[in-house]
Amino acid sequence: MSGYHIAQVNIGRIVEELSHPVMAGFVNRLDESNALADGSPGFVWRLVEGEGNATYLRPFDDNRMLMNMSVWETVEQLRHFVYKTVHIELLRERHAWFEKLAGVYTALWWVPAGHIPSVDEAKQRLAYLEAHGPSEFAFTFQTVTPPSEAFQRAIDWAAFRPCAAQ
Repeated sequence: MSGYHIAQVNIGRIVEELSHPVMAGFVNRLDESNALADGSPGFVWRLVEGEGNATYLRPFDDNRMLMNMSVWETVEQLRHFVYKTVHIELLRERHAWFEKLAGVYTALWWVPAGHIPSVDEAKQRLAYLEAHGPSEFAFTFQTVTPPSEAFQRAIDWAAFRPCAAQ
């Protein structure tokens, strides 16, 4: 459905503070990865704050938890960026920078075209996916659910708290 875009959130707990030398390989690739995303076909928006990325935003009580969030025109375009560009190198090396999380760390969901998801919205999608598994409300690359007009209309989009780092 062209009236909807795909939102994604992923979280991770870094092994050390971003300023620690062990994190240099990750930190040094952020600008490259973000520029690649920004210029990729289908890219719509990504969460940014003062540093030009979201790595210094701390939306969780745990100060070492990072959040990345973006919106894309289609699941295919998002999937291509994640798995078919140099971004895959960061995924392959992620265990050097991020602890293995026991729970859900990625969620996808449909948003009306033009909607910018908030951090609160992303956290609710992750929590729902963790508690209930994949559904129209939140799913994974492996369990993509097509957008349902009736389901989307039933969502109270204003109920999600806005975020200053938009």
